Amino acid sequence: MKKTFEFLLGIVGVVSLVVFTLLLGPFLFSAIFLRLILPRNIVHRWINPLIIGICLFWVDAILWWMISVNKIEFDIKHDIELTPNQWNLIISNHQSWVDIFALFYITRHKLPVLKFFIKRQLIWVPVAGQAWWALDYPFMSRFSKSYLEKHPEKIGKDLETTKIACAKFSEIPTTIVNYLEGTRITKEKHNRQNSPFQHLLKPKAGGIAFAIQALGEKFNTVIDTTVYYPNGAPGYWDLACGRVGKISMRLRKLDIPERFLKMDYTNNADHKLDFQNWVGNLWIQKDKLLVDLIEENRNGM
Repeated sequence: MKKTFEFLLGIVGVVSLVVFTLLLGPFLFSAIFLRLILPRNIVHRWINPLIIGICLFWVDAILWWMISVNKIEFDIKHDIELTPNQWNLIISNHQSWVDIFALFYITRHKLPVLKFFIKRQLIWVPVAGQAWWALDYPFMSRFSKSYLEKHPEKIGKDLETTKIACAKFSEIPTTIVNYLEGTRITKEKHNRQNSPFQHLLKPKAGGIAFAIQALGEKFNTVIDTTVYYPNGAPGYWDLACGRVGKISMRLRKLDIPERFLKMDYTNNADHKLDFQNWVGNLWIQKDKLLVDLIEENRNGM
């Protein structure tokens, strides 16, 4: 009986999301059209806030469904003052695409709208992909090492994208989100990497390094976020069926060491190694925190 109910809830959830997204599509595309033809000052003052409002309305509806229908419980602990008139850099581990909505739940109305670095292929997702483009989300190519060996002209393209994005982000208060692992963790990826961490993939320091180089002096807060799912990292179908249960999140404020604000990550090997060691130590602490969260869950705390 329970499985039947979950299956029916999943069907209703998927259909509702598709219909709701398609209904918002004409409003979004109209706003994008106006953005393309109107003068920059009007776009900046009226059209961009309209696009953000449409996208946040979509997010709010999903969050309402997660809390009211799927009965997701959020276990969140932090002592950070969150305000909308500041620049923020959020770094986090990545277990599920649900991580994104969990971050929106914490930051909605409290921080500037979140800006994610996402895979270029996602621009073709109907409505959502165009929304991400309109919100100036940086689209990253994620070239493999073997591909770059055959196409060396592509080396540095993602970093170039990061610089362009950060130039836009410097104009108004922004919250940049960087999942340092670059992908969602799975047992197969963990084994393939031979990761030195129990519950994390190896962090990639390049993206955050260039964000700090471009905007470091503007960042009011660096928020180190750790996410954990006591029932296991959920997939989309798990969310639709109401099987997520509880989401545990821990946030702490970090200070960027002053030496990193003026570093040359690309050309100075000492700077690069120093920054990578700093990120590595953050990941050691995060791995220990995940061990603690797992133990808390086992003990029912």
